[in-house]
Amino acid sequence: MPETPAEPADEGRDHPDALPAAESAVGGGMWRWIERAAAAVLALAAGVTALHFYRQDRDSRELAAAQAAARAAACAYAPVMANYDAKTLDTYFREVLDGATGDWRKEFTDTSTDLRQVLTQGQVVSKSRDVRCALESGDAAHAQVVVVVAQSITSIGTKGKEEPGQLSVVFSMTKSGDRWLVDKVDTPLPLVP
Repeated sequence: MPETPAEPADEGRDHPDALPAAESAVGGGMWRWIERAAAAVLALAAGVTALHFYRQDRDSRELAAAQAAARAAACAYAPVMANYDAKTLDTYFREVLDGATGDWRKEFTDTSTDLRQVLTQGQVVSKSRDVRCALESGDAAHAQVVVVVAQSITSIGTKGKEEPGQLSVVFSMTKSGDRWLVDKVDTPLPLVP
């Protein structure tokens, strides 16, 4: 009968990393579980990171859109404020108040009688020529917009001749529903040396 080589009972034990079959099956199962848990943790972390950056990008786009809308509303309101004719002040006051809220609405309402008198007596006509606007700061509900309006003014004081003028203001804008309204108007004063 041919001789078959005998398999030593200890074969595999000579190698330091070798484990008996029973130990290998248990240890291998644990390592597979650890690998799967690590993969799940990494997948979860990747998902959370992606969600974070998605929200951050969305918030950034929403903020930019809100700031652009506030700036556009301020640029549209500036000619409303700068265009007036002493002969049609009712329309002018109505349009100014339509875009006003808060402090600016109160201030304009409180001074409208005196303003009407001065503009009527002076036969003042003002026309905006160029409007420049820049966002100073803003968030989704409030913004500060710097506005410079080049205008021409005709009055008794100019002897009926058009004279150039400039209106420089900072509008504090407030979001009200789906509209941006002017809440406050500041006129920067020149620095005195």
